[in-house]
Order: sequence, then structure tokens, then C-alpha cells
Amino acid sequence: MMPDLGKYAFAVLASYGVGLGLIVILVVASVLRARKVRAELEQIEQRSKRHG
Repeated sequence: MMPDLGKYAFAVLASYGVGLGLIVILVVASVLRARKVRAELEQIEQRSKRHG
């Protein structure tokens, strides 16, 4: 059920595509950063357990 966008169809659909692409990039970047931070925190915890 797609509305008739007329001459603006390409612009509207391209905008949706760009917006969706940016959201995907942000989610992927957030997940990768979370993994990196978790690994760094685990290393810090291991060091503190050995020295404490």
C-alpha cells in the first residue's frame, strides 16, 4: 500500500534509503564499540584481580 508520490517519488524513497542506511551504520558502530569496551573492561578486571 504505497502512496502515489508523483514526481517526488525518487527524492522521498532516496531519503528513506539514506536515513535507513545511517541508522544501520550507527547500530553497527555502537555494537562494535560496545564489544571493544567490554573486552577492555575484562582486561582491566583481570589485571586488578592479579594485583589485588
